[in-house]
Amino acid sequence: MGEPRDATSDGRENTYLLDPESPVELARLINLDRLATKAMGGPLAGLTEEEIAGLHNVLDLACGPGGWVLDVAFALPDVEVAGVDISRAMIDYANARARSQGLTNASFGVMDITRPLDFADGAFDLVNARLLVAVLRREAWAPFIAEATRILRPGGILRLSEAVDAGTSNSPALQRLGALGSQVLLRNGYGFSVDESSLDMTFVLPHLLRTAGYQDVHYQANALEFSYGTEAWADFYRNSEIVYLLAQPMFVKLGLISQEEGEQLHQQMLQEMQASDFCGMSHGVTVWGKKPASPHTPSPE
Repeated sequence: MGEPRDATSDGRENTYLLDPESPVELARLINLDRLATKAMGGPLAGLTEEEIAGLHNVLDLACGPGGWVLDVAFALPDVEVAGVDISRAMIDYANARARSQGLTNASFGVMDITRPLDFADGAFDLVNARLLVAVLRREAWAPFIAEATRILRPGGILRLSEAVDAGTSNSPALQRLGALGSQVLLRNGYGFSVDESSLDMTFVLPHLLRTAGYQDVHYQANALEFSYGTEAWADFYRNSEIVYLLAQPMFVKLGLISQEEGEQLHQQMLQEMQASDFCGMSHGVTVWGKKPASPHTPSPE
């Protein structure tokens, strides 16, 4: 969250709420990448052995710093795994990581996922995307799924993962900041909540896939504890520290809080998260389905 930006530094359209070229945002997403994969139980959690064995070409849309791509490329060395993102900084970092890890089956390129993708029809067996609630505005989801469907082979899998919440905890300040974040998203046209109470959009994902003609639609819930002293605490702490600092200008601009209130809330959150009795857990859902083998006319909304 933060000030919506209309274009990247080289003029390309950008609907990310945070600056995708920012080194601070890059550092945050490296941690968030790790947290998301851990919460999901692994990069391909939920897919059957048969489905995984059938993968040859895989794509991750809005791949950020590339953690998911690199994890899949390492686990499946015979599979070509690609990632695209609007951020040149993210792609440069991801390519450097692939080289340093010797993952010759991983590749990355700059691409805007809100526009037609520079891939041939039916090029991929699996298209993955996650945590796009602050990337795609509400009206962009159906065209996005249509374009992902175009580049999937018949019978290919589209896999979408989104958060149910920004983390639920016993920190009053963290809860308040999460609620403010939900308001920012909804007022800027993101998400599908009808009352600004939540950033959760997982409830619409199965419907979006079925409307686009997908078959055999599945979903899997996940949770990650980030209480003080747990393995995920440090990453979640750093993510919260950065994202709510970057979000303060938007909170103030929308009149949700004053600058002084924002600074006080941020400090209170950091103190409460460092308490030995701090408890927290985040929740998410992954939804996936198969592109039909025969042409399909999407059902009307």
